[in-house]
Amino acid sequence: MILTAPLNRVFIEIGPLTIYWYGVIIAVGAGLGLWLAMKEADRLGLNKELLIDFIVYAVPIAIICARIYYVTFEWSERYANGPFWKVFAIWEGGIAIHGAIIGGVLTAIVFSRARKIPFWQLADIVAPSLILAQAIGRWGNFMNQEAHGGPLPDGSIIYDIVPDFIINQMTINGVTYHPTFLYESLWNILIFVLLIILRRYNPLRGEVFLTYVIGYSIGRYFIEGMRTDSLYVIGEWRTAQIVSVIAIVTAILLKIYRRKTTTIRYNDIPNNKKKKG
Repeated sequence: MILTAPLNRVFIEIGPLTIYWYGVIIAVGAGLGLWLAMKEADRLGLNKELLIDFIVYAVPIAIICARIYYVTFEWSERYANGPFWKVFAIWEGGIAIHGAIIGGVLTAIVFSRARKIPFWQLADIVAPSLILAQAIGRWGNFMNQEAHGGPLPDGSIIYDIVPDFIINQMTINGVTYHPTFLYESLWNILIFVLLIILRRYNPLRGEVFLTYVIGYSIGRYFIEGMRTDSLYVIGEWRTAQIVSVIAIVTAILLKIYRRKTTTIRYNDIPNNKKKKG
């Protein structure tokens, strides 16, 4: 293939305002996810306006937590000796999806208690939307030429199966890198399809969300091992891999516990007072 200039990461410039493709793609993913969740909430008889209220709280809290997570693990490398305002310079990059998920879950716990709806019901409804938004959001990394793996070896089969425009965008300073953003996006789409199929079988409440946690974490564990921009805890211990293992074990234990303690299912009437969800 003949290499061309990389795609422009800027979507539009209006005077001093610059809007990047990264933000546009994230917004599209979030919007599509919200639409999907509202449609499912309506089908289940849950007030879909609750989803809008939840997103109003969850999105900014998730972004803040994603930034805190990133800065925490990059403190000594990037922020300890620099100007303090850099901690808030989110436009320069530096948010972590695990931080966003943790922030979203904490928000969901508080929100569900405040609005008197079962946390597991809210989590199950949102889970497919979340993984779909993550799949779409990874294309923001594509536009920024980030979240890639190590150099692709000559003769790799990836050159034959991945479209040229992706190979071109993942070629930086003459070196072509593994498009790990693409690997994770495709894996997330696979998990999304799995969740949609699972909920058709009316599983126990909480199973859809916990399956999301397990499925996403498995893919993230292996893909993280290929990336060159990982956050590290100590030495060569990658933060995302450790968090993924903890998430998988926790989700499996919660699945076992809930199968022994609840009979309420995904399609059961919302806020059923006869059962605990």
